[in-house]
Amino acid sequence: MKLIRFGAAGKEQIGVQIDGVNYDVSAFGGDYNESFFENDGLEALEEFVKANNGKLIPVPDTERIGAPFARPSKIVCIGLNYKDHAEETGATIPAEPIIFMKSTTSLVGPYDQVMIPRDSVKTDWEVEFGIVIGKTASYVEEATALDYVAGYVLHNDVSEREYQLERGGTWDKGKGCNTFAPMGPFLSTKDEIKDINDVNIWLKVNGKMYQNGSTKNLIFSVPFIVSYVSQFMTLLPGDVISTGTPAGVGLGFNPPIYLKPGDVIELGADGLGESRQEVIAYSK
Repeated sequence: MKLIRFGAAGKEQIGVQIDGVNYDVSAFGGDYNESFFENDGLEALEEFVKANNGKLIPVPDTERIGAPFARPSKIVCIGLNYKDHAEETGATIPAEPIIFMKSTTSLVGPYDQVMIPRDSVKTDWEVEFGIVIGKTASYVEEATALDYVAGYVLHNDVSEREYQLERGGTWDKGKGCNTFAPMGPFLSTKDEIKDINDVNIWLKVNGKMYQNGSTKNLIFSVPFIVSYVSQFMTLLPGDVISTGTPAGVGLGFNPPIYLKPGDVIELGADGLGESRQEVIAYSK
């Protein structure tokens, strides 16, 4: 299945996408949140959709599409997980996954605007393949790690490089600004992705291709990442792990290229759809 949410920010209703058409399943009740995933919501929703075959109401094209799940308890990110990206930034290839957190308040919909933070001059883009956790995971083995996954999502890990790299301490300061985590347009359940080890991901700015990579080039695989992160924190249903970005970020160019108001970011991944964000200046 492909799960969507639609409606005004903070008031989203749930839906599904079938053959490219978005349908309203709000009659199912609830939201795509921790409780939904924890209590076998995917299975129940699938039965609901089957039982209402031909009766579901399409979502009007005028409706805003939100992030495909409610705000998770955490967004965990893996840094420098593509060799070419580590090299373009002059970083050492990590021996173990680099973990940092992205504020959950940065979560927005796939077509929402990305707002450059106040006084920022180094806001950058990063297309990523995201993992959505389906059940509580703590100290899980790599061999069974995918049993804890609900599905996958497209993520633009927007980053402010000065805050991240020049302001001291952790990377988190450059990752969690408002609007810095556009996700969607939908959550694809595991069966929708033919091979998680060979998913093409790409990103354009103003129509120019900057990133064009594949999960086959991940340093640390999806099952390894889920298992690894679960050794350090309990992953709850609905949590997101973003697996890293391939080469082609603005920081990697000489001179660097950063986002400015009016820029348009487009990104996509096999099986995860495409998203588009217009960049705007800071406003309260």
